[in-house]
Formats: sequence, C-alpha cells, structure tokens
Amino acid sequence: MGKMKKATVSGSSVGADVKQSLQLIRNEIISKKQEQSNLQAAQSRDFNGKNADSVEALMTISMSELYDTCYAPKLPIVDGLIYPGTFLFVGAPKVGKSFFMAQLGYHVSMGIPLWDFPVRKGTVLYLALEDDYARLQKRLSRMFGVESSENFYFATHAKSLQEGLEQQLDQFVREHSDARLIIIDTLQKVREVSGDKFSYANDYEIVAKLKEFSDLHGICLLVVHHTRKMESSDTFDMISGTNGLLGAADGAFVMQKEKRTENKAVLEVTGRDQQDQRLSLEFDREQCLWKLQKMETELWKEPVNPLMEKVKGIVSEEHPVWQGTATELLGLLQEPDLHANTLSRKLNTMAEQLLLEYGIRYEISRDNCSRWVRLTLLERNQ
Repeated sequence: MGKMKKATVSGSSVGADVKQSLQLIRNEIISKKQEQSNLQAAQSRDFNGKNADSVEALMTISMSELYDTCYAPKLPIVDGLIYPGTFLFVGAPKVGKSFFMAQLGYHVSMGIPLWDFPVRKGTVLYLALEDDYARLQKRLSRMFGVESSENFYFATHAKSLQEGLEQQLDQFVREHSDARLIIIDTLQKVREVSGDKFSYANDYEIVAKLKEFSDLHGICLLVVHHTRKMESSDTFDMISGTNGLLGAADGAFVMQKEKRTENKAVLEVTGRDQQDQRLSLEFDREQCLWKLQKMETELWKEPVNPLMEKVKGIVSEEHPVWQGTATELLGLLQEPDLHANTLSRKLNTMAEQLLLEYGIRYEISRDNCSRWVRLTLLERNQ
C-alpha cells in the first residue's frame, strides 16, 4: 500500500484531517440530495408549466453522465427498515398502528435504536388527525412515562392536500432543518374528496404529491391507511383503494393480526430501495409497546467488494482524510487493470455503500486543471 496522502488542494477547510461524525454530516448529505432533487423538481415544473425555453425539449441525461455523477447517499432513518421517501403504513382499524407510530416517532426523535435497528436522530412531526391532545398525552405517558423528547412534535388538525397541507409541511421542515420523519395518520383525513375519488388516477395523484414533497426535502413521509375487508393471498393487495396508492409510493408496511383480540402481529415490508421483510411482533399491553420477536426474512447482505476493502485501507484514524486525483488513488490501490476514469465511475456507484458499511465519505470536485477525489473516515458513533 502506498504512502498516505493528506489533502493539499487549495480551499480545503482548516482542520480537515480531524475525524468527523456520521451524525454531524447528515444535514450536509441531505442538503446535497435536496440540491439534486430541487433541480429535478424545477425541471419538471418548467416542463409541466410549458416554459418557452423547455416545452419543446425532453429533459434527458446520458448513461455516461449518470456514471460520471456522484449522487448524495440516501441515508436510512432506521437502518434496514425506514428510508427517505413516501411509504404507506397499512392495517385494520384498532390493530395497533397508532401505538407503533408513536413508538417509531419517539425512537427517531431520541436517536434510540428501534429493536435491533440503529436509528439516525432527527425531528419528527406526527399528524395525529384522529386523536386529540388529551388522548395523545395519555397514550404517550403509558408508553414512555414522563420522559419527553424536545424533537417530537404533534398536530391534531391539518389542511387537506387540496387546501394547503404541502405548504404547512414545507413551513415545518424549513423551521426544523433536521426533520427526518413526518407521520400522517390517516390518509383519509388529508386526501381530496371528489366524485372520482376511487379511481386509479386519483389515488396515484394523491400519493405522487406526497412523494414529490418527501423527495424534495429528503425526508420520510409515513402515511397511515386502512386495509380492505376482502381477503387476498397477496398481503399488499389488502391495501384499501386502487393499486394507484402503492404504485406511486416508495413502499408499504402492512400490519396484520390473525385475530383482533390477540397481541401478536406480522409486519410485512416492501419497497423500491429496500428488501422485502416479514417481522413477527408482540404487543406488550402493560407498556403499550411493540416488541420484535423474530425476523422471518433475514436481510440479504452484499458480498465483500475487494475494491472497497482496498479503499478502506487508504484512510485510518491517524490519517482520516485523503485527497488527490483519481490517478493517484489508482496508484495506491494497485489496480493495474483499471483506468482512472473507470475507477471514478465505480466509486460514484459505491458512494452510498462506502458510507453506510465502511463509514467513508467519498466526494469528487473539479478545479481548472484537475478532478479531485476526497475520502473522509467518519466516526461510527451513530
């Protein structure tokens, strides 16, 4: 392995070789993601708004441009379980959804692991639209005693999507830059009412509006909804309404009991960016908390990547930052079959995995002469 190379590029911040925390940089990562999302949203609005300069042109990006871009990692809120995006949380009435929502919100706001899943701390907003504050107080005190969280906010009234819910949520997120999770309980309380309310197009449009908001701000919107009465062999066909709801969402959670009176339930999970899971839960009636009994579907882990193992050796606790060109990095990695451009593209696609599995933040930048690579080893205390 070659000699460690410290940052020498002009404009580097003072103290750049000091190891940073994953928790401390989470807002920076989300900010970068927001910049990308804002750009895409702006392009979409320009096209839909038929601006003179863009109405004739289709917004495209080439495969080469995709590979040459390093996108900000999509950090989970609850590792392996809750991710940024818009998700449905579905179950029959009185199955225990609201207790689960309160439990999840408390853990995220406090940064406390949920069962065996690590949590990234952040502000949580819970729109408990079928409750009042007195009922919330009673429920939360039974669950957590009188230990409170300063980052857990509640509202029992909100506008519908048609009347301005998006603006209300936007204001909250702007006032709380570390917002991670917004729970809407329930969908029926915020959806528009129209004569065509049960159509696929209407259902799709409702969730698509919420998804656009969650993507723009890099947060998770968890939308509570009900199952339909008719049974189905496919759990996710139990979601009330048309397939437009799940079609527009990033994923869904379905909580089911075999019998309403029992305290055991199965939570099934599916999503675009996460693995399908099946969790067996048990409700502790004394504490009013859901407890994990077993994971019936174990999460699949990608095999060890030899290239990332070599990248891991470039930084250390003594030298937590390395910065140089892709050619210089290639020399340290001793990969004779790779070209510098190919290495850059591989690392672009691995940026999220490097951060989540190895605690290494990968960044690229350009100046007038060169393209620079920066690797930073982060503290894994969160």
